[in-house]
Amino acid sequence: MKRITIEVSDGTFAALRELASACSEADKFRQGFTSHGKLTPARLLAMLAEDAGMVITRPGSWEGANMAQVFVSHGYEV
Repeated sequence: MKRITIEVSDGTFAALRELASACSEADKFRQGFTSHGKLTPARLLAMLAEDAGMVITRPGSWEGANMAQVFVSHGYEV
């Protein structure tokens, strides 16, 4: 297991906290049938990192293909 430390603006952190909270509410209604359970900002980013890695490890999966599109939209060729 590797640890990655990043810096984000206060506004980005607030948005991540709000998004994680909204996703966690959805997890309650889905009775735990979400892929990563209750999210915190750190768990949300870890989930996104897993999906980004799937661009390489599972490019045909929905996670890998959709994340590849995100990178292409940012101008990166993957």
